[in-house]
Amino acid sequence: MEKERYVMFDWAMKRMLRDKANFAVLEGLLTVLLGEKITILEMLESEANQTHEDDKFNRVDIKAKDSKGDIILVEVQNTREVYYLERVLYGVAKAITEHISLGESYGQVKKVISVSILYFDLGKGNDYLYHGQTTFKGVHTGDCLELTTRQRDAIVRKLPEEIFPEYYLIRVNEFNSVAKTPLEEWIRYLKTGEIRPDDTAPGLPEARSRLRYYDMDPIERHNYDEHINAVMIQNDVLENARLEGLIEGRAEGMEQGRAEGMEQGRAEGMEQGRAEGMAQGRSELIATMLKNGVAPADIARMTGLPMDEIIQG
Repeated sequence: MEKERYVMFDWAMKRMLRDKANFAVLEGLLTVLLGEKITILEMLESEANQTHEDDKFNRVDIKAKDSKGDIILVEVQNTREVYYLERVLYGVAKAITEHISLGESYGQVKKVISVSILYFDLGKGNDYLYHGQTTFKGVHTGDCLELTTRQRDAIVRKLPEEIFPEYYLIRVNEFNSVAKTPLEEWIRYLKTGEIRPDDTAPGLPEARSRLRYYDMDPIERHNYDEHINAVMIQNDVLENARLEGLIEGRAEGMEQGRAEGMEQGRAEGMEQGRAEGMAQGRSELIATMLKNGVAPADIARMTGLPMDEIIQG
């Protein structure tokens, strides 16, 4: 009997989880992650309308509203992106402004929770899950500020973290533990696509029954396989270009440094070598990605390189 396979989560989000019948899968992940029961009321448009040709898209995979009215953004990022955190911040800010109309009270501002599922190394850290939110602490006293407003003769107290956005960064590749908790069962699925028969974390039983690879029709299965291959090719191209640029840069820099025989020469040689090596690596990266059908706009987004350099090759 062939071992059961399950669809990877990024594909499921784009193709399956927007169906109300499958909300329970995403609700399970968010419940485990946020530590409270999450019920999704509706899926919202995940690509914001552009009001200007130079305006940006939110580019989140799923945008949902929960039972409290909070906006939840969920995105899977498979490849490196130079300004990823800046883009996450922009997406959250745009989501906030999209859900308050001109003339409405600022009391109608929605809290936004951003969840990023990352399959690349972002920053330096030893954990696979990072959480950030806004708090205000007294510089001298160390106490946390509570906000007090008077509305309709009632005193309403809120903490800043109940208003300001929250960010969750799931660094999937950093998870190397045995899954003993519901969260770890979810992270294992996000990393490997494996759902074990005894996994009981909220959402995973529903994923086990609804995200079976062999339940997809042949065309959908083919498209899914092509997607997985494309992601692997892009990651290989980026990693090889990075390594080749570093290796060549170090070699040229050390050679020039030894020839000059001076500390300054070594420093300048290594710097020039790194620069030349990285430049060559960029050119090879662009050429390879274009050859594999990656659009110039996507190359610019993932690498941070200017469009004119990409077009020139």
